[in-house]
Amino acid sequence: MTSTVLIVDDDPVQRRLLEATVRRFGYDVELCDGGEKALQRLKNTQATNIGLMILDLVMPDLDGMGVLSRMREANIVVPVIVQTAHGSIEAVISAMRAGAADFVVKPVGAERLQISIKNALRFDALEGEVRMMKQRASGALTFKDIVTRSADMDRVIRLGERAAKSNIPVLIEGESGVGKEVIARAIQGASDRKGKPFVTVNCGALPENLVESILFGHEKGAFTGATEKHAGKFVEAHGGTLFLDEIGELPLETQVKLLRALQEGEVDPVGAKRSVRVDIRLISATNQNLIELVKAGKFREDLYYRLNVFPVTVPTLRVRREDIADLARRFAARFAAEEGKRIRGLSAEALSLLSSYSWPGNVRQLENAIFRAVVLAESDELGVTEFPQIAAQVSGFDVRVPAAAQHAPNRIEREIVRVEVRDPTAIAAMNESGDVRPLDQVEAAMIRLAIQHYRGQMSEVARKLGIGRSTLYRKMSELGLSDQIGAEQVQSLYIG
Repeated sequence: MTSTVLIVDDDPVQRRLLEATVRRFGYDVELCDGGEKALQRLKNTQATNIGLMILDLVMPDLDGMGVLSRMREANIVVPVIVQTAHGSIEAVISAMRAGAADFVVKPVGAERLQISIKNALRFDALEGEVRMMKQRASGALTFKDIVTRSADMDRVIRLGERAAKSNIPVLIEGESGVGKEVIARAIQGASDRKGKPFVTVNCGALPENLVESILFGHEKGAFTGATEKHAGKFVEAHGGTLFLDEIGELPLETQVKLLRALQEGEVDPVGAKRSVRVDIRLISATNQNLIELVKAGKFREDLYYRLNVFPVTVPTLRVRREDIADLARRFAARFAAEEGKRIRGLSAEALSLLSSYSWPGNVRQLENAIFRAVVLAESDELGVTEFPQIAAQVSGFDVRVPAAAQHAPNRIEREIVRVEVRDPTAIAAMNESGDVRPLDQVEAAMIRLAIQHYRGQMSEVARKLGIGRSTLYRKMSELGLSDQIGAEQVQSLYIG
C-alpha cells in the first residue's frame, strides 16, 4: 500500500489539479475543503493513516497556520507541505516554525512538488526511526512508536496496552521475524517499569551445560571455569523485565527450576548457600506451538499454564501488507543515513513489488532486503532493480540477471548484480547524462531495430516505417548505418 496524501484546499479547481498530479506520482489521495474537516480526518484513527498533508495557508474557516497550531496542540505528527499564492519570507518562516516540512508557491510545478513530497516522507521516516531507536535504548519504547496501518496489529497493540497496566505474565506468539521483542519492549515502555532494565535471553542459543548458570547465576568456584561470581539474568533484570525469547527451546530440567523461580520469586545460584529474591516482570516469546510440545512431552504442562496467562499473537507481515510501504520507507531512511547515501525513497513500482511478495522471513527479512537495496543503489531512489531476488519470485516483474552472476550464485551477495527490467525492443529516449537524445540518434535506433526485426527485408522495413525505399536508403547513408549492416548487404538491397 502506498502513502495516502491529504490535500486541503478550499479551491475545488486547485484540489482537482493537485489530486491528478499526486495520483500520477503513485500515491493515494484524500481531499478536504477546509481546515476543520482536515483536523477531523487526521484525528480519525479508524480510517487509513495519512502519510502527508498538502495544506493551503489561506482558507475561510480555519487557515493553514491555525491547522498547524491545532495539530501541535493535539500532538498529531504528520509531515505537512504548505502552499499559498502569496509567497513571502514572513509566511515561510511562520509556517516552518509552526512545523511545516516544506513550502511551495502556487502554481507549483509537478517536478518541484514530487521532490517536496519525497523529501518530506523521507525526513518523517528518518525521524521516526531515530525516535524509535532512542526510545528503545532508553527502555521507553511505547506502542505509539510501532508503525502500523493493520487492523490485526491494532488488536495486538490494544492487548499490549492492557497487559502493560499490570504485572501479568505475557506469552507472545508468532513466526520468527515478526517483531515479538518490539512488542515486549513496548509493554515495558508503557508500564510502570519504564526505563528499568530490560534483559533479553535467547533460550535457543544457551549452551546446554550453562543454561542454569546463565539464568540463575553462580558463585565463584562453583564449577570448573567459574573464576568469577556471576549474577545471572534474573538478578540483572531485578526491578525491570526479563524477556525469555524462544522459550520452547529451554531444556526440561531447567524448566523445573524456572517454574520454581516464577512461583517463589527467588532463584538459587549454582553453588550458593541461600536463595536470592528477585522482582521481575516476565515476558516470554515463542515461534512454536507450545501446547503441541506439551503433548509431545517436550515442555512441562505446569510451566505452560504459568507462562500462558496473557497470550498475544503477532500477525505475519503477509497478513499486514498495508504496513510494508511504511516499514520499507523507514528502513530505507535509516540505512541511507547509516551508509551516507542520498536516497529519497522507493519508486511506486518497487513498493508494488514489495507489497506483492509473501515475506516468509517477515519484518526481519524486509529490513535486510532494504539494507541490501540501499547498498546496491546507484540513484536517489530504490527501484525494482535493487531487489533482484524478490522480483525473481513475483510474477509480473521481468528480471534478468547477467550470465556471470547466474553461474556464480555464491558470489551474488558479495557483488553488485545489475538487474535489467526493460522491454528488449524499447528505444531509450534519454542518454546516460539524463538529457533527451537528439532526433537523429532516435531515428537511427528505430531504423536499426526495424532492420533487425524484419531480418533485412528492406521493402518490409520501409513499408512498416511508412517511408519509401529510396528515402530509407538515403537516411541510412546520412545516419551512417550502411557500414554497420555490411557493405555487401546494402549493395544487394540497392540492386534489389
